[in-house]
Amino acid sequence: MSIDVLQEKIRKFKNPVMVGLDPYLPILPQHIVQDAFAEHGQSLQAASTAYERFCTELIDALKNIVPAVKLQSACFEALGADGIAVMQRVSKYAKEQGLYVLIDSMRGDVGPVAEIYAQAMFGEVPIGQSLHKLYECDALTVNGYLGSDGIKPFLPYCKREGKNIFMLLKTSNKSSREVQDLLSGDRVVYTAMADLVMRWSSDLYGKNGYSEIGAVVGATYPQTLKLLREKYDRLFFLVPGYGTQGGTAKNVQFAFDRFGHGAIITASRSIICAWQKEGSDGTDYLSYAVDAAEKMKKDIAKHVVIL
Repeated sequence: MSIDVLQEKIRKFKNPVMVGLDPYLPILPQHIVQDAFAEHGQSLQAASTAYERFCTELIDALKNIVPAVKLQSACFEALGADGIAVMQRVSKYAKEQGLYVLIDSMRGDVGPVAEIYAQAMFGEVPIGQSLHKLYECDALTVNGYLGSDGIKPFLPYCKREGKNIFMLLKTSNKSSREVQDLLSGDRVVYTAMADLVMRWSSDLYGKNGYSEIGAVVGATYPQTLKLLREKYDRLFFLVPGYGTQGGTAKNVQFAFDRFGHGAIITASRSIICAWQKEGSDGTDYLSYAVDAAEKMKKDIAKHVVIL
């Protein structure tokens, strides 16, 4: 079961950090961009080549520090077919290096389309008499606000193959309150969604007690984190918003149980773009990324002890 695997990796590394791989041409070190332009011209292929180099070099540098990576699908999909092919290769490479891999695409659609999404991300796509596996990943972010018909197609993969979906509950952006904090009877919307996740999780609990369906809860709302952790102790939390968005190590401590289990904290720009804060030309961006990841681990360890 993938959540069990993720929790054990976190315990092994004593580090609940997931690095977001969000390649975007303006933030890449210029030597990577210029090398790609020299080989392929100013083309989509060049951008894709630069993205792949950037991501694989980060994976190599960080694979012994962090247990997991998150691929932001929008960054790759923005480059069309070349970018999607790179996302497929990067996800496979990260898995080969022993990392837990989440594709952050916030999928959400009605039942028949959700079935296509689930099969494409977690299963094998039939072409004639042959089957084709597109992605090597453990998890996917999913928008559950369409209700159960958009979620049920993913559940057999969670049960049969130990895949994970992380449902949006309370996201880290400021305007999330416009919808997610609205009253729904005697609850707010995000707790209504959490109750649905618990209902969908009835036969999806692993040996560590957590459901294969996780929950996205932002680091920018520590009191919400605390409330949800106390009430939903069998949900594993994916916590975005650390670093650049304003979430702190002090905030994210509320995502964990008393054993330091039950959550992973994501950070993207604060790690992969750390070189920019130091006035570097980017040629040493990997050393800055390693330092930033180590610092994040130490900062969280001041507030969370992982047993």
